Amino acid sequence: MCGIAGILDGEASARSLIGAMTHRGPDGVRVEETPGRSLAHARLSIIDLEGGWQPLHAAGGTVIGNGEIYNYLELAQAFGLTDGLATGSDFEPLLHLYAQEGPAAFHRLRGMYAFCLAGPDDRTWLVRDPFGIKPLYVMELERGLAFASEAGAFLAAGLAPRTIRADAARELLAFNYTLGEETIFPGVRRLAPGAIVQVVEGRLVPHEVRPALPPTRPRPPARDEAALVAQLDAVLEDSVRVHQRADVPYGLFLSGGIDSAAIATLMARLNSRPVTAFTCGFEAPGARDERAQAERVARALNLDWRETTFGEDDFWSLLPQVAAALDDPTADYATLPTFKLAQAARGTLTVVLTGEGGDELFGGYGRYRRALRPAWLGGRPAEPRDADPAVLARWRAQAEGPKGLTRLQQAQYADIATWLPNDLLTKLDRCLMAHGLEGRTPFLDVAVADFAFGLPDRFKVRGRYGKWLVRRWLEGVCPAAAPWARKQGFTVPVAAWIAPRAEAIAERIGEVAAVRAVMGADEARGLFRGEDDPRRWPLLFLAVWSRIHVDGAAPRDALESVAGTN
Repeated sequence: MCGIAGILDGEASARSLIGAMTHRGPDGVRVEETPGRSLAHARLSIIDLEGGWQPLHAAGGTVIGNGEIYNYLELAQAFGLTDGLATGSDFEPLLHLYAQEGPAAFHRLRGMYAFCLAGPDDRTWLVRDPFGIKPLYVMELERGLAFASEAGAFLAAGLAPRTIRADAARELLAFNYTLGEETIFPGVRRLAPGAIVQVVEGRLVPHEVRPALPPTRPRPPARDEAALVAQLDAVLEDSVRVHQRADVPYGLFLSGGIDSAAIATLMARLNSRPVTAFTCGFEAPGARDERAQAERVARALNLDWRETTFGEDDFWSLLPQVAAALDDPTADYATLPTFKLAQAARGTLTVVLTGEGGDELFGGYGRYRRALRPAWLGGRPAEPRDADPAVLARWRAQAEGPKGLTRLQQAQYADIATWLPNDLLTKLDRCLMAHGLEGRTPFLDVAVADFAFGLPDRFKVRGRYGKWLVRRWLEGVCPAAAPWARKQGFTVPVAAWIAPRAEAIAERIGEVAAVRAVMGADEARGLFRGEDDPRRWPLLFLAVWSRIHVDGAAPRDALESVAGTN
């Protein structure tokens, strides 16, 4: 895990890009300059602490990468590379495979990654993992192409102007994230999840996209549920096993839900010592506090359980820090406790396993159940509601899956194509990397996806239960997880915390240029002077975020300029 940056087919240096991302690689920075190419790597040491520095050179090629290739040991063994490797790095086998197979080697990778590879065939590639777990941003320059792990690096290096796209800001207010490959910053683009692109004379030449989900195929015939439960156990255990590969301390974030309980169960099975787990609870009336349920699971699994709390003071003190970390903005309020958890885990753990992806792959969301009901029973498409028609049309264009999917699979596809990479995974990456932690997601594994997505709908959603098969498995391996308890959506009481300062915000919110780009100043003020409105939180976040990333204010000053002081 680290930060990478580069200038390809140009004369500029990547030093200014990597200088804005040293939080991603607190163990050191290396820069390599060659004619027409500048590569930079900020390292968070995870595997081969002494020898895994990048750029790596082998078999006539060069690579810098962010993330982890979990099956590097299996690949090295299968291709007879073990004796010829100079390091224990998970990225070195990739260079040897590329020398033998060219870009076909990229399809053999199992992991989370974003990398630049310059091969012995004089071709240069930018590649991102199929789910988009690891970020990669690109910008075509007048001379050459720049890439970086964070969009904000282009602003810090003076390559991108500190302005925003109003359409993207409207998407942020509607969905809490922005859509597609274009970011909120003009000219700065995301490399799409699964993209494999060649860089030719400073321009991107698409080669192919490696899909996160298996190809459409006929629904499999009915199978014995017990056999599927056993297969699920094997698939998930194997994923957790490879996701634990690290030469540094690892643990997990444990909520009261079944996804993190599933990861905890398998980690406890695979480790002889108690696994360290962190849980965040809320100190606020009416807030959903998951600590009691998480503690029951922790005790049943003999975890080394640590708890932290999040209250109103944390909200106001951490909001500007979170906004600063989220250069590619997401107004998902789950960023706040995630940031606090990472803050608590720093110094104890370096690698954290989490449950992201369980709902998307196994059918956990209520909107999936609604999508399967007939209209007369309240069924409706699993898409955002109450969005501006133009914004919703852009979402639909991104979310449309291939032909042959069931209604449930289409809903799953839509989430995996849109909010998973641009909200959930962006949240995880930025909030953990701000504290020098690596987040890993065992559910988001190509082998798990191949098993899960093709399951008949009835093994995902049945009656009022989503994740049916996961619940069946958990009731046998960890009944303390209470797998048949009704799913309770994750909530943070942001409305209650904003209310006491609503008038102070109303006095200032209309002065923020980014706010005026999406609505009139009087309308913005009215949101905070009238009855509680769900748009208050994303608008407040946009205002604080833009003060930092557009106006260049320090985080604390940005908050005070929008919300005043206590």
